[in-house]
Amino acid sequence: MTTAPDTVVWAAVVLAGVGTYAIRASFLFLFERLGGVPSRAQTALGMVPAAVLSALVVPAVLAPEETVVLLGNDRLVAAVVAALVAWYTESILATIVVGLVALVGLGLLL
Repeated sequence: MTTAPDTVVWAAVVLAGVGTYAIRASFLFLFERLGGVPSRAQTALGMVPAAVLSALVVPAVLAPEETVVLLGNDRLVAAVVAALVAWYTESILATIVVGLVALVGLGLLL
């Protein structure tokens, strides 16, 4: 395996940083020109955290070994328990603690 020279790596890091900043600044510039964020964009931006969280959590719960497993999946059971706790308590800490306890408990039992 070959590795890239340090200058190439640093150039890629700087380019990615400048690109990220430019993308974010472009939205600020655009919305300043428009006089504010349109309501449809605000609605869409409000859904981004849930979409990102789902994109991170669902594959880790349903396909921990890159294959979807529904039966005998401890992570799925713990996630369902955590989701019920989240729905009932609306507490992030309680959700995390109960989800972890359920996952560890199921791992010890099975």
